[in-house]
Amino acid sequence: MRFEGRVWKDKRSKYWLIEVPLLDVMTQAASKKNAYRMITDAIEALIDRKGFKADVRPCSGSRFTIGANQEGVLFAMMLKRQREAHNLTLLEMAHRLDSKSPNAYARYEQGRSIPTIEKLNQLMKAIDPNLEPTFKAG
Repeated sequence: MRFEGRVWKDKRSKYWLIEVPLLDVMTQAASKKNAYRMITDAIEALIDRKGFKADVRPCSGSRFTIGANQEGVLFAMMLKRQREAHNLTLLEMAHRLDSKSPNAYARYEQGRSIPTIEKLNQLMKAIDPNLEPTFKAG
């Protein structure tokens, strides 16, 4: 699975902006080519796991996708970044999932448990009922 992002030239400056909304990551660079490098570096630095490599693939226009050699780790990061972006604690997530223990959800964020598509949808809806993530396969 891959996450969709976008890259564009800021009209008010000379920089290219690049973001992956579901990963809550944004950076900038002086060229489009360097922007792709910067987003890759930013994600790899946030993951900070030996052997983890992110992979950017430009699409048409301002769109691109990003994946990784360790998809479970990338999904774990996405869950944590989304929870934090919505100012939720692990305990609040447990309550939203009707669980007594925050450890059950934390396992997904730690990459120790990989959710099924159905479970991932349930986790994302617990973070934000209005969130409709778009994932690209391949």
